[in-house]
Formats: sequence, structure tokens, C-alpha cells
Amino acid sequence: VQLQASGGGLVQAGGSLRLSCAVSGRTFSDKAVGWFRQAPGKRREFLAVINWSGGETTYQPSVTGRFTISRDNVKDTVDLQMNSLKPDDTAVYYCASGRWRAVIGARPDYWGQGTQVTVSS
Repeated sequence: VQLQASGGGLVQAGGSLRLSCAVSGRTFSDKAVGWFRQAPGKRREFLAVINWSGGETTYQPSVTGRFTISRDNVKDTVDLQMNSLKPDDTAVYYCASGRWRAVIGARPDYWGQGTQVTVSS
């Protein structure tokens, strides 16, 4: 299983970015894909998760209303649309896959490499 995150970059506060996670290697009908981030000196933080088959979602309260996770079962991608970005959102963002509860608990089976998001004030 491979997960490839992309779409990071530099954006001004209040701006938007769309991250994409390309998923390959096996079927994911019983799996979920989530997004996490890790800022310097901080623990890796769960942000959002989507069930691959049914499309159910759950978000970390701190990003609810600003971030939206979505999936494309044809392209095998999971995107994270991030709006109203703040300097505190600066971090390396990762996508990961595993069973629903494992992803929420930051214990997924597979991790992708990170993509840097920097929000300037």
C-alpha cells in the first residue's frame, strides 16, 4: 500500500489550500483514510477521516467548518480542502490509511510521506 500526499505550499493567512492523497496498492472497501499534521515540537495530530466505501466523515473539532475531507473512488484519491488558514495551521501534513478507529486513534496501518503547509501572517 502506498499513499502519496501532495498540494502543500506557502499561503497567506485567510487563504486556502487543497491537499491530495493518492492511494494505491490494494482495495480499500473496509478501510478509512485520514489526514494528520505535525508542527515542530508537537505531537502528530488527527484532523479528519473518511470511510472509503460509505463516505462517512469525522473531524477534529479545531478544524470543523474550515477543513473538508472528500474522496474520489475513481481516481483513488482523498483530498483535504483547507479554508480560512491560520499561521497555527503551519505543519507537515500526512495522509494515512487503516481501520476507522485506528486512524482516529493515530494508529493507522500505512502512512504517506508528508507535505509542508506554511501559513504566513
